[in-house]
Amino acid sequence: MKVVPEGYAHEHVWGMPIRIWHWSLAFSVISGWLLGEFRTFSIMQWHLYAGYCTGGLLLVRVILGFAGPVRFSVLVSGPRAVIAYLGILFERRPSGSCGHSPMGGWATIAILLCLAWQFTTGLMSVDDGLFFEGPLAAWVSSDTNRMATRFHHYGAKAILVLFVMHVSIMLFYRIWKRENLVIAMITGKKLVKRNR
Repeated sequence: MKVVPEGYAHEHVWGMPIRIWHWSLAFSVISGWLLGEFRTFSIMQWHLYAGYCTGGLLLVRVILGFAGPVRFSVLVSGPRAVIAYLGILFERRPSGSCGHSPMGGWATIAILLCLAWQFTTGLMSVDDGLFFEGPLAAWVSSDTNRMATRFHHYGAKAILVLFVMHVSIMLFYRIWKRENLVIAMITGKKLVKRNR
């Protein structure tokens, strides 16, 4: 049995819908990225499907962020909270925040914006080598197609960087801060400070 640090308790912070959403998004983004890297015509169709799944999941998150139980107003902290959190970031104890830390909330927004950018540019992208195009490619100019394609390829690299950062931060929290955020996103329970 794991010992709970003094002053902390395991609390339910993430409901089943947001956890299913999180892991579905992770699967669709990783699938889309891998399928985009190994480009053949038949694989690109699956890349497109992964993009549609990502776009649909982003739409669900936007709706939940403004009208649901997991609002963006709770996710995002002000500059003072972020600066205060930076002061305790390297302490060897769990963060104790209910949900995302102040920095984690902003990182989540950055990831969502990057994925929305990637989804949008993918809709207008064209791959002349495979004679494959996004569903909105015919509706915009060839200059816009080229620009969207270029940004879509840069976006794939940005997503890879964000993925590596996300996994690195999870490892940092697990090893240094003794807080298993992966299990928390599976079970919904997280170590939270009792007097927050």
